[in-house]
Amino acid sequence: MRKTWIALGLTLLSAPAFASETGDAIVSAAYEGKLSEGRQVFANICATGDTEACFGAGLGELVFAYESLAQAMYRHGGVAPGNTPAALIFGLGVEGPTQPKPANPKPEPLTYDQFRGYLDATVASLDTARGYFEKAGETGDYVILLDPLRLRFDIDGDGTVGETETLSGPALEAFGMYGMLPVEEGHKTKDKTGSAAPDTSVGLDRADAFWLAGYTQVVASPVDWLMAHDFTEFYNAYFHRFFPEAGLPMQAYNRGGILFLDGDSDTGIADMVAALHTLSFPVSDSARLAGVLDRLKSIPALSRKNWDAILAETDDTRELLPSPSQTSIFPDMNITEEMVAAWRETLDGVDKVFAGELLLPHWRFKQGFDLAAYFNTATETDIVMMFIGQGALPYIKPGPIADAESFAAANRVFGENWPLFALWFN
Repeated sequence: MRKTWIALGLTLLSAPAFASETGDAIVSAAYEGKLSEGRQVFANICATGDTEACFGAGLGELVFAYESLAQAMYRHGGVAPGNTPAALIFGLGVEGPTQPKPANPKPEPLTYDQFRGYLDATVASLDTARGYFEKAGETGDYVILLDPLRLRFDIDGDGTVGETETLSGPALEAFGMYGMLPVEEGHKTKDKTGSAAPDTSVGLDRADAFWLAGYTQVVASPVDWLMAHDFTEFYNAYFHRFFPEAGLPMQAYNRGGILFLDGDSDTGIADMVAALHTLSFPVSDSARLAGVLDRLKSIPALSRKNWDAILAETDDTRELLPSPSQTSIFPDMNITEEMVAAWRETLDGVDKVFAGELLLPHWRFKQGFDLAAYFNTATETDIVMMFIGQGALPYIKPGPIADAESFAAANRVFGENWPLFALWFN
C-alpha cells in the first residue's frame, strides 16, 4: 500500500496542475477509507503550491484525528448513552437496560494519563488540519464533488475498513438532516428500502476550506480547555460510566446495594452526585487556558474569510453554504443578503464578548461576567460554584452586558432557528 501512495504522489507531483487529478485522488481515497493513510502524500503536493492538495491534506488530517480518537475509544471499551450521535459516529457501545456493553469484547485498561494523551493528539491533528485548510482557502477555483456519507474509516483499528464504518444512514438521521435533502431526478442511488436516496454530494471549494478550518477550532477549543485543567478527581469518580471495563477505580461498583430504587438506578444517581462534587478543576496550564481564548477568537475570523470567499464565487455547484446568488442543497433554505449582513453583525458581537468588551449575563449579578478575564487569569474552574455565583466573583465587573438587543439583527433575521443557522454558518 505504501508503494501505491508513493506512485500516486510521484504521478501528481509530475503532472500538470489539472484540478480534477488531485480532486479525483482525494475522492478516491475518501471512498476507499485511505484519506488518513494518504494525508502525507497530499501534504507533499500541497508544499508545491497546489491548494487543492492542501484541501486533501487537511481532510486527511481531520480524518486521522477522528479515526485515532475513535480507535482509542474502541480499544478501551468506550460506551455512550443510547443511540446518541456520539455512539453512532465513534462506533461506541451503548448503555444497556442494566449494565453498559462496550462494542469491544476485550477492552484494554485506561489510565488518566493515557486519556489525556489521546486528547492531546486529537488537538494536535486538528491544528495541523486547520493549517492545511487555511492554505487551501488562499487561492484556487477547484471544486471537489464529494459525498461525505461515502467516506469510510477504520473505526475499530483492525486495519480494515468495514461496510458499516461510514457516516451514512444512522449518523445523518441522528442529526435530523437526511429527510431535508431532495431526491434528484435520475439519481440512481437507493436507500435501504429500495427507494431513490437523496443526493448527499457536496461541492467543496476554497470557501469550504475556511469553513472546515473554523470547525477544527470549534472542536479543539473545549478539548483544549479541558486539557488546561487537572480533572483527575472527576476521572476517578465518573469515567467508569464511559469506560465500564477499562479498570477504573469504581468499575467493580457499577451495581451496588439498594438505597432508594434499585442497584443500577441508585449507583447511577450516586455517580451523578460524585460527578457534580468533583466538577472543580485546578488550572494546570495557564498558558494553555489563555490559548483557548485565541482559538475562540479565530472562529469568527475564519467565518469572515469563509464568507468573503463565498461571496466571490461565480459557480453554483452543490453548495454546502451558498451565497445569496447560489442554490442551497437544502430546499427552502436559500441565503439572503439580509442573512449575510446579520451574520457579519453577529460576528462583531462575538468578537466583543471574547475581547471582554461585552460581558456575559449571570443570573445572580447585575454586573456581567468577563470571559476574557476568566481565560487569562483563572487558577481554578469550579463549575458548580461559578454557576452559584461565588466562583464567578473574580470575573464579575460593570460594563455592557450581552442581551437580545446586542444580537438584534440575528434575532430578527434568524428568529428561533438561530442555533441551526449558527451551526451551518460557523
